[in-house]
Amino acid sequence: MITHVVIFWIDKPHLENREKFLAEANKLSKITDVLEFRCGIPVPSTRGAVDDSFAVGISMTFPSQKAADSYQNDPIHLEFLEKGFKPYVKRFVVYDWA
Repeated sequence: MITHVVIFWIDKPHLENREKFLAEANKLSKITDVLEFRCGIPVPSTRGAVDDSFAVGISMTFPSQKAADSYQNDPIHLEFLEKGFKPYVKRFVVYDWA
């Protein structure tokens, strides 16, 4: 199993662009090889160890590295990059693990 997590910071206007981004991001759940998909906004925290400065987090699980690799070229993912990612994201970080 491969877990793929992406944390996004959204360009201004934050709330308006976050909603548009979320609408596009949720379409990623329709990709065939995605076993589990979660997408959401940060939980505000007063704990110093918690970074809640981001706008949206996405996590998904794939059955194999091959499936995670093929996700990168899936038409739904490519459409997300054009309609959700490029217009709204100012920064992002990716974490993958097995």
